[in-house]
Amino acid sequence: MKKQIIDFISYLKIERNYAINTQQAYERDLNQLIIFLNSQKISNWPQLTSEVLNLFIMQLRHKNLSSRSIRRYLSSVRGLLTYLVNQGQLKHNCAAQLSTPKIAQTLPETLNYEQLLQLLKPQGGARFERRDVAIIEVIYSCGLRVSELVNLNVDDVDLSQGFLTVMGKGGKTRHTPLGTSAQEAINQYVLERHSDALFVNKNGKRIGVRSVQNMIKKRALNAGIKVNVYPHMLRHAAATHFLQSSHDLRSTQEFLGHESIKSTQVYTHLDFLELSKVYDKCHPRAKKS
Repeated sequence: MKKQIIDFISYLKIERNYAINTQQAYERDLNQLIIFLNSQKISNWPQLTSEVLNLFIMQLRHKNLSSRSIRRYLSSVRGLLTYLVNQGQLKHNCAAQLSTPKIAQTLPETLNYEQLLQLLKPQGGARFERRDVAIIEVIYSCGLRVSELVNLNVDDVDLSQGFLTVMGKGGKTRHTPLGTSAQEAINQYVLERHSDALFVNKNGKRIGVRSVQNMIKKRALNAGIKVNVYPHMLRHAAATHFLQSSHDLRSTQEFLGHESIKSTQVYTHLDFLELSKVYDKCHPRAKKS
């Protein structure tokens, strides 16, 4: 059973071109399933039934895992079993008909434009001030994931055309417009050093995700922003502001590099939330506190 999981992960890597983080998540989930199946004296996949999988889900619930985590486990199991069916190693996918836990709708945390400007204000004495400003400008301008940002190379920036080439999830490339402020920030920063990687650390090596997270959190604290700020909030802010200006969900989907428009639709809720605030503040018939 373990070998078939290894083969499945190789398939995700080679055939499906899944990101390394996704591969690792699938492998962790399926290894937990193996541990459970061993406790149930199940030694091969044809012995697996929907009843056994329901017991596995119940165990996950008893561990107080969230509905979102349980959905991820089910997705991993369904993916493996579908692969085995397609390989002729299994007759049917017993996970196909299992009900998926519902997830309560939660809106992503975001920043308003005034907070963004606070984050970009010069912070005296910072050694990597130009780099840090350029990082924030690029994430916000292009709505990048932090993993996409750290993998950028100098050659991915086309300042003459104002575009950025981004390698997104699943190895999919997209070209996104680069705002004027971001172009200026990159231009000032890149002049300082020579490297293939666009953003580097103090050792001249490609900057890591954790370093970007720590830098943004520190700048937010220094700027007096009272919420816990992390890089993905800049992506959410970019998406929200883009949708509010364009009123075009499809363009917002392309801008973010979402494969499914369902992933983008959450921002329509954020847009509505902003509309409600404006209504309450400005409309003569709105209820005033």
